[in-house]
Amino acid sequence: MRLTAGLFCWGIWSAAAFGQTWKVPVAGKTLPNGLRVVVSEDHSAPTFGICVSYGIGFRLEPEGRTGFAHLFEHMMFEGTPVAPKGTLDKVIEGGGGNNNGDTRYDFTEYIETAPVSALDPILWIEADRMKTLDFAPANLENQRKVVEEEVRVNVLNQPYGLFFAIDLPGKAFDTYPNAHNFYGEFKDLDAAKIGDVEKFYEQYYSPNNAVVALVGDFNAEEALAKAEKYFGAIAARPAPPKVKLDEAPQTAERRATEQDKLANIPALAVGYRMPARGTREAVVAAVTGDLLHNGQASRLYQYLVKEKQRAVSVDGGVNWPLGNAFEFNGPTLMTSFVVAPAGSTEESLLTAYDAAVADLTEKGPNAAELERVKTKMRSDWYGQLEIPITRASVLAHAVLFDGNADVVSAVPEQIATVTAEEVKKFAAKYLVKKNRTLIWRVPAGPVQAGKESK
Repeated sequence: MRLTAGLFCWGIWSAAAFGQTWKVPVAGKTLPNGLRVVVSEDHSAPTFGICVSYGIGFRLEPEGRTGFAHLFEHMMFEGTPVAPKGTLDKVIEGGGGNNNGDTRYDFTEYIETAPVSALDPILWIEADRMKTLDFAPANLENQRKVVEEEVRVNVLNQPYGLFFAIDLPGKAFDTYPNAHNFYGEFKDLDAAKIGDVEKFYEQYYSPNNAVVALVGDFNAEEALAKAEKYFGAIAARPAPPKVKLDEAPQTAERRATEQDKLANIPALAVGYRMPARGTREAVVAAVTGDLLHNGQASRLYQYLVKEKQRAVSVDGGVNWPLGNAFEFNGPTLMTSFVVAPAGSTEESLLTAYDAAVADLTEKGPNAAELERVKTKMRSDWYGQLEIPITRASVLAHAVLFDGNADVVSAVPEQIATVTAEEVKKFAAKYLVKKNRTLIWRVPAGPVQAGKESK
């Protein structure tokens, strides 16, 4: 069967400087209603993965509606007039599959995996909730309570309360999209009415603001035809408003001290503003982030925990913890979350932290260290592409952000070509005091010395 007009196709194999590099087999099509569909054949098992990704995330939610993108993710599981609540799970799980959804800064996605025999019913049920939802006030009230309980469990009643993910961007950035509390303020969640939910759905959950990605044991042309069969009749809606995400350059270090009633030992969060995604510097940033943070062999762990014993744990990276270094579409941070031993001071920990960063800036990584990190990063990326459901997710975001699924195949070679000299130059430019924000989080009690400026 010949592929129809409006189709975009990409290659399957390409030779690169580092030998034969695997390229994801992909084909795609934009439907008349604006929905972009991308498919990738994978005949390793009689299964498939699907990702339906919408161009709405934390930073894109309307002002005064903090947490609404996440709240609405929950609403998408409340059923439709045709398929009441519970039908979606019955269709997917009854076909031998499982499903989930998640919200990030720049997208909300719904993912499923199942035997390929369940492809048609799952496409039908996903198309059904793209058409409309059951906008019953009781559904909103139910999910509002679920989200607020999630905030209590993950933030209010946890040591450190995700301060490195919520408070740090709020101090590092200046505009509402990048700085507001993505989990949501209770006053905003409580103020939401069912009319707000319907308006949000009409604005953001349209086919022309979405990507459907399918990966699995099927013929690509037939999968595209099935996607058009189920989604093609859904009407397009007005495009959502554009959000201005630009931030003025940071010119001075920002510091804050917070108290924590649940933590027994102090912790430090450090956030450096990063270059724009899609640039060469962003690839170097990803590698540098892994050199500093990725596992017990990382520079910060080895220096702060093993050698100087100034920390008990180190985590972090670019666009951490709410994504990876390649899947974001606006300002982001390289974040370090360092838990310190009891009795530590901010300055003693920061002095050791700065020494580790300065060593990387001055000397760069050695050849073996750089190769180890790049090899692991490439392996992790290929690992995502090996599994249908995660490949579908990666492809959907590539098309959502760039309009081109080929970018996912370019990432391993981009990583492989990063040099030690590039890492040094990047660190000297971006890992500097005037480009960072610090939060020193201490057990509740007498507040340790700290200053806040913004």
